[in-house]
Amino acid sequence: PGFWRVLAFDRYTGQGWEISRNEEEEVQTLTRPRWTFRFSLPWTVTLSRTREVVQSYTIVSRLPNLIPALYDPKELYFPTNEIALDPEGGLRSPVSLSDGLTYTVVSEVPYRDRTLLSNAPTNLPPYISNYYLQLPEKIAPRLQQFTESVLANAPNPIASAAEKTLYLAQYLKQNYRIQPDLPFFEENEDLAEAFLFRHEGGYPDHFSTTLTLMLRSIGIPARLVMGFAPGEFNPFTGYYVVRNTDAFAMTEVFFPKYGWFAFDPIPGHELIPPSIEESRIFGVLQQFWNWIAGWLPSPVTGIINRIFTWITNTLGGAIGWFIALFTQGWAGILTGLAVLTGIGFLGWLSWSGWQQWRYFRWLAHLPAMEAIYQQMLRSLALAGLPKLPHQTPLEFAYACQHLPPHQAKAIDEICHAYVQWRYGGQMPNVEEMRWQLKELNKPKKGSSFKPF
Repeated sequence: PGFWRVLAFDRYTGQGWEISRNEEEEVQTLTRPRWTFRFSLPWTVTLSRTREVVQSYTIVSRLPNLIPALYDPKELYFPTNEIALDPEGGLRSPVSLSDGLTYTVVSEVPYRDRTLLSNAPTNLPPYISNYYLQLPEKIAPRLQQFTESVLANAPNPIASAAEKTLYLAQYLKQNYRIQPDLPFFEENEDLAEAFLFRHEGGYPDHFSTTLTLMLRSIGIPARLVMGFAPGEFNPFTGYYVVRNTDAFAMTEVFFPKYGWFAFDPIPGHELIPPSIEESRIFGVLQQFWNWIAGWLPSPVTGIINRIFTWITNTLGGAIGWFIALFTQGWAGILTGLAVLTGIGFLGWLSWSGWQQWRYFRWLAHLPAMEAIYQQMLRSLALAGLPKLPHQTPLEFAYACQHLPPHQAKAIDEICHAYVQWRYGGQMPNVEEMRWQLKELNKPKKGSSFKPF
């Protein structure tokens, strides 16, 4: 998973962003060969190690002609004769992305190495400094002074551009708030100034805009990038489900010889957006096993090795048998689907059982009255009557008076007993409260109300 990049902006207008090089002659048109759907894309040369990542996208709702892709795309399999590539790395289709469209992107995704980025050169090529340090003249001095004062107050001196970016992004996260009810800006009011000095916060994308401008004010090239979060993984299809609500903006920072890397200053988001990571799990396990094996007698080591070999061979044989089913015609495919359904059902049962076990284990460690109260809240929440965070127990009991009388009475009794125990130190009749909890889940004859 990663950030599905769509579009980037280089020119700040004072209250928004635009692409400065957006004319037809400034956008590169790419044509694919007639015998293939593959477009070869120019991609960034970097000193960072990279990993090839293949992504397949299926559009389920019409989108504009902007093609999401994981940065940095080098190949695109797309069902048109031409596509366009803008100077900010955005891919564009000649037509909108219609429902049912499927395409594939092959990207060379760079690993993020904090040490390498901290030691990156500081000399900027003209094609970077001419576009990604732009600031309105009226805000540049004040913004530079403020940014330098923030860095000067850091606990330790910060020298590199990468460390300054991390610190400033974290500073915005911790000192400014998301404000969904922001008033309209005045006609000539600057967005970043209003964010920093007037409202002390703003919409989520205002955080990314402000970070981008703060970096530019101290000579660090940056731009605003728009795209989608990874989305929700569906284990049955193997796809990530990405919705319009997953769209957001981040800051991309340029490091000479290493390219562009994104930083997310929005509160509630990870500072480093999702991307590829080098897994060290098996390396650590291997080192640990080598250390253990050095202390064990040879016969014991041999037995353990045989056990792990048997487990590996068994799993490999089972996986191979399962995959082979899909090569044996319709009967094999149906058998494979049945096996997959059975495994999914057993997995669901196991997960549900584990969740239940954890819940009852948690209840067992609570005082008796607390456990009864929590069970009541869970039953009501499952029935569509959750207790709101601002409600006291007695307010919640009053809000449940519309329920059938025997259930409203049980809720009222449990809530009053809980308040008297919790805040008054009075020991309740636990058996009576347990009986009330059973009454809560027991329907009365002639009532159409279903038990919780």
